[in-house]
Amino acid sequence: MKTQVIKFKGLNQNYSIFIGNNTLNLLPKKIKEVCPKTKKIAIIADTKIPKKFIKKIKIKLKNFELLILPFTAGEKNKSIKKVSFYLNKLLIKNLNRSDLIISLGGGITGDVAGFTASIFKRGINFINIPTTLLAQVDSAIGGKTGVNSNQGKNLIGSFYQPKLVISDTSFLNSLPKKEIICGYAEILKHSLIKDKNFFNWLKKNTKKIFLKKTKELTYAIKKSCLIKMHFVSKDVNEKNLRMILNFGHTFAHAIEVKNNYSKKITHGEAVLSGMILATKLSLIKKVCNTKIYNEIKQIYEKNNLSYTYEKYFKSNSVSGLIPHLKNDKKNNDEKINFILIKKIGKTTLPNKHKISINNLRKLSLSISRY
Repeated sequence: MKTQVIKFKGLNQNYSIFIGNNTLNLLPKKIKEVCPKTKKIAIIADTKIPKKFIKKIKIKLKNFELLILPFTAGEKNKSIKKVSFYLNKLLIKNLNRSDLIISLGGGITGDVAGFTASIFKRGINFINIPTTLLAQVDSAIGGKTGVNSNQGKNLIGSFYQPKLVISDTSFLNSLPKKEIICGYAEILKHSLIKDKNFFNWLKKNTKKIFLKKTKELTYAIKKSCLIKMHFVSKDVNEKNLRMILNFGHTFAHAIEVKNNYSKKITHGEAVLSGMILATKLSLIKKVCNTKIYNEIKQIYEKNNLSYTYEKYFKSNSVSGLIPHLKNDKKNNDEKINFILIKKIGKTTLPNKHKISINNLRKLSLSISRY
């Protein structure tokens, strides 16, 4: 399948996303096009990236002065402290705003590198090279950057668009299935919030995605990018419609915080759990019907993903998440702001289903047992 190109058109900046096998080869040419004055390039690179890719990039960028900044990806390193460390390195090397920061890694690496780029001298050129399926279908698109705090996830950050995104599917070959599932969670979410036909395609092709078939992966990545861009372009700064992209994430972020960002539960697994819990809540609130709930549940069962939510159906574990729901970014008062699902391809609008903590405690038992 040939390289797929998507053009993002924002209010202040346009950029292209290149998707396919070996799209990394485009990097030198594209840097000259989008950052013509660049002389120095800092690459914030996940330490788990296979060395062959680092070597390949060094060769391709041999005409630039390179600074490789290793990053041990993890929610605990997604911090102001780590950003401050990188800022100091960039200042010592005297990079200027016409130079470039490249993120090479998954979503956490992209968040840290993007946030660093957004505040270094009030904004330096930034290119994102996402190396995980999760980053390629989600975090690399839309310009959200940020770090965590002790009070919650992604509560400190900025909106900062890259000059370019290169999604090379050859990076995915080295990923374990757990990481592919992590990205699949967002792919499934995109179908649920916007595209019934895409959901039907996933029912037939999910196993091929898990087997890393290039054709199906490229198609799924492109569809996910287009769906995310649909919401981002309408609401760049996440004031309203873009919040729909957080379907399932209210519960998911609470699951991650409760588990202290443990590696035992990936972000994608938390999202898979969160989407089922949000669908159950939709059913209880009579926003969707049993048929919709069962159809969504079936795609989990057919692809051995039920393990992500079984814990919450065996006991009243949902109540234990409630204290961690309060700091969700969608909340603008004391109530929890949920995105619920009406039918496959359509959700409720933000701020239409806000539930108080006391009411949620009453509903939590029903969510677990319904």
